[in-house]
This record gives sequence, structure tokens and C-alpha cells, in this order.
Amino acid sequence: MTNIFSSANPIEVEIIKQMLEENNITAVMLNKQDSSYNMFGSIDLYVKEENQTIALQLIKEQHNERNA
Repeated sequence: MTNIFSSANPIEVEIIKQMLEENNITAVMLNKQDSSYNMFGSIDLYVKEENQTIALQLIKEQHNERNA
């Protein structure tokens, strides 16, 4: 598995995870945030290495749509 996205915002990571799963790409979240203070650390999103290229492309397209 390879890390394709990291953020401190759990909602942002969940939205991307759902988008990937809607495109038949299994994604796994790993929350590295401190349990007492959620402002420290990140939440990482992982996919299988064979899905990395398409997953990164989907994230880029979603980012471009939001900023258009």
C-alpha cells in the first residue's frame, strides 16, 4: 500500500476516500493525530500500488473541479 494523500482535516480525507471507493479503488485511512489534541499529526490515505496512478489522477481532477 502506498500513501497518496495526507491532511489534518478528517472530513477532507473522508471525502476523498469516498470518491475513490465510488471509482472502485479501495482506500484505507490511517489516523496519526494525537488523541488528546487533534491539531497535531495527520490522517493518511493509502491505496494499493497498482491503483496509485489512477487514484492520484482522480484526486487531481476533484481538486481542479473545486477550484474552477
